[in-house]
Amino acid sequence: MHILVLDTIHGGREIGNGYGGEGHAVDAVDVYKGSTPELAEKARTGTYDLIVAPVHLDPDHPLLAHRNTPIITHHEAVRRLLHGKHPNPMIEITGARGKTTTAHALAHLLPGNGILHTSTGTYAYPAKNVLWKRSITPASVLSAVSAASRIPGWLIAEISLGVTGAGDLAIITSAEDYSFAAGKKTAVKEKCASAKHAKQILVADGVSCDCGNVVHVGDIARCEGMNCTVERDGRRFFLTNPLFSLPPYRLPLMLAAAAAMLLNVDPTPLNHFAALPGRMSLTHENDIVIIDNANSGTNVTTTLCAARYARHCAGTGDLTLVIGQVEGDGAVCEGFSFDQILEAIRNVRPRKVIWVGRFPDPGSEDFRSVQDSIDAHCTTLSEGRRAAVETTHKGSIVLAVKTWR
Repeated sequence: MHILVLDTIHGGREIGNGYGGEGHAVDAVDVYKGSTPELAEKARTGTYDLIVAPVHLDPDHPLLAHRNTPIITHHEAVRRLLHGKHPNPMIEITGARGKTTTAHALAHLLPGNGILHTSTGTYAYPAKNVLWKRSITPASVLSAVSAASRIPGWLIAEISLGVTGAGDLAIITSAEDYSFAAGKKTAVKEKCASAKHAKQILVADGVSCDCGNVVHVGDIARCEGMNCTVERDGRRFFLTNPLFSLPPYRLPLMLAAAAAMLLNVDPTPLNHFAALPGRMSLTHENDIVIIDNANSGTNVTTTLCAARYARHCAGTGDLTLVIGQVEGDGAVCEGFSFDQILEAIRNVRPRKVIWVGRFPDPGSEDFRSVQDSIDAHCTTLSEGRRAAVETTHKGSIVLAVKTWR
């Protein structure tokens, strides 16, 4: 076949190499930065047997519109490339919120050797050795599958905007929806569509998928405070962990426990699962409580939760908020807008605010609205943390910067 693969920036090159290795002729075109002008021009008039496009590309893009050629997503292309080659078991995780925590929690439960591929890095278990750090585009699953096959062992893969459907279990972690692809697609619908080939699908309550093999987390797991009960096919376990009482952890841990039940794995090691760095982890410095919740999923809701947690742990309302979005962090798909940051500041009511990332231009209306409430402006998360530690003498610090970690 002659195949056109679009978007070399987000994994198209790896997919093209995969098809090339099978003997197909491949043209791989960069549709975002324009680094392949000659191939792009050829693709405009060329005839192809198959077009592979990222799910986030505008369906009316000139290289897609008015084509009679079959078009599939990167997710589907990876599924086809993995046919008969995936590890056992292979679990794929997608969703607007909680992907990374769910992935780490489930890896905490699976026995033996395995590969955990997440936005925080790709690790070889049980030693947790870091193999590499790459994006969570569907194409990255190809390398993760190869690593798992060499061990051999299981694979847990975090994937953005859907799953390949090649594995034994697909998990959709959030019912939170949003539009993308020039506003012509919605996230939950596309994620559900991508999972249709998976042997089983586990979803957060509120996610509606038109597949017959869907299980909702509430059918297996029930939580109250620090306690969680999971039950399936006559097996019942009682779990206890303080993290169950924190909203950012409750659902991911429930999903991990429910997935363990579906995979016939003991979920009780979750009793000893600890908070991840950048995801509500707690440390102390100079008698100051620091809650680190700076990650790619940081938003208003998680910021408010982190602030409540910080004040509870510190025993006082004094709080310094480090907030914003690291400028130029292309790995963060959903931004932390100026209005959202202001909403978080208003609701948290911190004693001090350290702003990280792009600040409104002096003299602008946005600048005037915040100039009297910002105590410092920093470029990076590490600079913001340092400024907070240097200026905070009691209470707590919350790191609520949206960034790739």
